[in-house]
Amino acid sequence: MGSTGPVVRDTARRTATGRRGAVVAALMLSMALAALDSTVVSTAVPQIVGDLGGFSVFSWLFAGYLLAVTVTLPVYGKLSDTFGRKPVLIAGASLFLLGSLLCALAWNMWALIAFRIVQGLGGGALQGTVQTLAADLYPLRERPKIQARLSAVWAMSAVAGPAVGGVLAAYADWRWIFLVNLPIGGLALWLIVRHLHEPRREKAARARVDWSGALTVFACGGVLLTALVQGGVAWPWLSAPSIALFGTGLALVALLVVIERRAAEPIIPGWVWRRRTIAAVNLALGALGLLMVAPAVFLPTYAQSVLGLGPVAAGFVLSVWTLSWPVSAACSQHVYRRIGFRDTAMLGIGGATLILLAFPLLPYPGEAWQPTALMLLLGAALGLFQLPLVVGVQSTVGWSERGTATASILFCRQTGQTIGAAVFGAVANGVLAGRVGSTDLDAVAHGLGTGAASATTRRAVADAVHAVYLGAACAAALAFVVLLVLAPRRFPVLKEAPADG
Repeated sequence: MGSTGPVVRDTARRTATGRRGAVVAALMLSMALAALDSTVVSTAVPQIVGDLGGFSVFSWLFAGYLLAVTVTLPVYGKLSDTFGRKPVLIAGASLFLLGSLLCALAWNMWALIAFRIVQGLGGGALQGTVQTLAADLYPLRERPKIQARLSAVWAMSAVAGPAVGGVLAAYADWRWIFLVNLPIGGLALWLIVRHLHEPRREKAARARVDWSGALTVFACGGVLLTALVQGGVAWPWLSAPSIALFGTGLALVALLVVIERRAAEPIIPGWVWRRRTIAAVNLALGALGLLMVAPAVFLPTYAQSVLGLGPVAAGFVLSVWTLSWPVSAACSQHVYRRIGFRDTAMLGIGGATLILLAFPLLPYPGEAWQPTALMLLLGAALGLFQLPLVVGVQSTVGWSERGTATASILFCRQTGQTIGAAVFGAVANGVLAGRVGSTDLDAVAHGLGTGAASATTRRAVADAVHAVYLGAACAAALAFVVLLVLAPRRFPVLKEAPADG
């Protein structure tokens, strides 16, 4: 670990003379891949399930992808420290593009879900390694510059994603939403191979990668997600399959605890939970991942099925929060310098709670501008919440611990998204089945996709999405309480970092 500082400085010097700009462009394109992937898919869900069926398991399109990303994030972090950033980023991007191509060739919903998992196995490298390389390329005082660029790319890609997905779903074929990744990823790979030259590093002892822990997390998550997604739909909650799956999941949790205690280098070290500040932020950002699923996954379906919008307009309703989020995040520094990291984040998540609670109060069927306005406000609130916590945690640790602390934040946020995709999918399925009086959700989805759904079915969709937003509001309230009770009012910022307030 002692050679990390010189390596970082050497990386910055080498890339500053002409190559750093090309590498940053590659990082921005890689970030665009991840942002486009999630938002493009969400607007095409009605068309996908109308073609392939499988409405009762469509949330696995998101849960499976997020599960794969979540488990691989810390593993890729360890591999990049051992073998370098370049080979990990190249391997991850290649795997992501292979998954994209396979998704375009999927013949049924289960095949599409399997190929989305392949995408996720590569997506973990994109998310984690891009953030690590950004820190390698810029010293601490200049890091806000690259973070602003990456945030802007994420926002623009997320805004363009729903529109592109809507246009392709309406005028071409949903399979093209995966093919658009190929030219973007190909250009990013070319730039990385040609322009990223990492400095030679001293030979070090081979790091131990906690493969058993990673596999156990994947198995545990898969079993529990299956129980949550299928419970109450494919079988009753108190039936033998549900009890068996939940029991197996709990047993795997116990096994994971044992494995991680014995691991020489566990995927998430124990010190990130023993430090009060990091533990509180991890839990709060886990709740953020949970609540983000509500708009990202369910709002486009609501806009098309309840408001009667086309795919393009539905994509715009979702995308507006990515306009206000980065603007609010950029302005948050002026707030947390006055009142501190924790209080700024509490201000943001408190506002988000009220906004999420307002969604079920919208009139039925309502006008498109109403959820659009709420999404614009929600993006502003969440921008004020997330960035101060990330910057705050990174300011409380030295360079040798910053990568691990950042990985724990990403891991917890992704875990929240993974759980949210499963939990809210189960909630929506349960409410929808109860309102329409049928468990044949594929027939319901076909009616929504063809525009032949009855008024009763459309009202049932509205009730299901309202229930999901209430759940998201509960997650936001939980994040507020966690910060109030667990997080210190002033983060213990190190001297070389900007002071907290």
